[in-house]
Amino acid sequence: MDNRNNTIAGWVLFAGICALGLTIGTGMLSATHAPEKPGYPIEDADAGAGGGESAVPLANLLAAADPAKGETVFAKCAACHTIDAGGANGIGPNLYGALGKAHGHVAGFAYSDALKSVPGNWTFEAMDEWLASPRKYAPGTKMSFAGLSSAEDRANLIVYMNNMGSNLPLPAPEAVQAEGEAAAEDGVVAEGTAPAEGEATEAAPAEAAK
Repeated sequence: MDNRNNTIAGWVLFAGICALGLTIGTGMLSATHAPEKPGYPIEDADAGAGGGESAVPLANLLAAADPAKGETVFAKCAACHTIDAGGANGIGPNLYGALGKAHGHVAGFAYSDALKSVPGNWTFEAMDEWLASPRKYAPGTKMSFAGLSSAEDRANLIVYMNNMGSNLPLPAPEAVQAEGEAAAEDGVVAEGTAPAEGEATEAAPAEAAK
């Protein structure tokens, strides 16, 4: 009888040890970690895909931009910014009439020293770089948005922002020459620069005959 009781007690103890091990293992797998930085960074789903660069000049992108599409892109910014005249500051400053103004121009808003130390104003080029990567444009900025990788999205957004209180004249588009046209023109110039070796050789006997 004692042996039977000991056997039962042994199995109960073994089952308890297994249950304890399973509980510890499950807890380790499901353990959460505190974020390295407070807050909730807003990431662009396409950020990093294209590096933020475009082969098309910014002036050309702005000329072809659609402010209505830019308003749609602004939805990604609306969680932190307002853009209406007299709009309140949120997590970020009100952006009405921001283009053409100095960095950190909204009175009373606590800009990061990183952004306030950037020289110059919010030009079209500066805004394009900022929207592509705030952290690269102003290292140390408090802006948690990762950036817009699409050059077209940035251009649409910039034109929309410009229509909201800035109204700066857009830069003139640059003349862009297709690669095939450039190659063809290079070929024409090359043909007219000097005679071919065969032509020079044929001309020599004619001169000698004179």
